[in-house]
Amino acid sequence: MTHDAPALTLPEELILLALDPDRGRPACKARDLAYGTAGAVLAELEIQGRIREERGRIQVVNPLDPADPLLAVLLRTLDPPAKGRRSGIRARRWVGEHDRYVQEKYLDALVERSVLSRETRRFLGVFPYHRHFPGVPDLARGVLDRFAAAEAAGYPDHRDRVLAALVSAIGLAGELTRLGRTGRTVMKVMRRSEWTAEAVRHNVKQHESGDGWSGDSGGGDGGGCGGGGGD
Repeated sequence: MTHDAPALTLPEELILLALDPDRGRPACKARDLAYGTAGAVLAELEIQGRIREERGRIQVVNPLDPADPLLAVLLRTLDPPAKGRRSGIRARRWVGEHDRYVQEKYLDALVERSVLSRETRRFLGVFPYHRHFPGVPDLARGVLDRFAAAEAAGYPDHRDRVLAALVSAIGLAGELTRLGRTGRTVMKVMRRSEWTAEAVRHNVKQHESGDGWSGDSGGGDGGGCGGGGGD
């Protein structure tokens, strides 16, 4: 997938894909997008050769800071390289413990770079909440167009397949596919082959069942609406 300047990381692309440009909120549950954003961080770090997965655990293979400062901060939350067989945090646990923090940091970064604009509103005139809308130029439109082109081409690029797997994991496949049931099925198959997407899906299902992962930050979904696709 070719990126326009400024370059976008996988978590940023996922946020832009999920955002409803008219309503300023995700077209899925906000908590699910938070899980997806955390999983996308792991996927980006893997693509950059910083980490790998081994028996469900995250192994750091290159602890040097990535060029992206936020990715560098998040890489430091992972255990440094070690020889022990049981080293490394479980991927699903990391996703469940860092979801909201990661999402907030990436939304802040997108606003700071003017990729998104932020409106602060108040529920019942008291409790503040945010809505996020595409900036100028509208990079979200380009991300959506590239995603559609990747689907039409059969996802020839690994990065595109990972992004589609994450889309499926947060229940957005039905919203984004242009191929109907076939498109949803293809994304689900890719999801099952990507450990980062499976870690996201585990947390989504745990949250749906009310049995949150140990160490989860708890709380509600922040007003997201249901996306399509599911399992």
